[in-house]
Amino acid sequence: MPKIYYPAVFHVAEDVGGYWIEFPDLPGCFSQGKNDIESLEMAKDALSLWLDKTDELFEKEIEKPSSLSEIQKNYPNEIVMLVEGDPDYYARKYNTKAVKKTLSIPQWLNDKAIKANINFSQVLQEALINKLGL
Repeated sequence: MPKIYYPAVFHVAEDVGGYWIEFPDLPGCFSQGKNDIESLEMAKDALSLWLDKTDELFEKEIEKPSSLSEIQKNYPNEIVMLVEGDPDYYARKYNTKAVKKTLSIPQWLNDKAIKANINFSQVLQEALINKLGL
């Protein structure tokens, strides 16, 4: 999934300082931060996590983002901005647990690869990254 942008509402958290953030288009997608920079980074992480579907048991529908002006009408006294989410980056950064795969190759190729001291896992990872254009 490519990078995607969703409008986020940044609410001033007067009692503790910083901001709490919500994405009106995405149920349950919230975050918070101590200052402007941390709040934006936390919003990006929350959005990327929400959009990352790699561990989903069931498909969830990802709605098209509302326009920034539409959200601003509903939150006239808040900071509203587009936040970039990158679920692929999030998955590569945090979903790094190794997964065992069983595969079959011809005996002659296996013998040559072993003699050449080739790391099968590394070759498969590199090939998949190349094939997927990541």
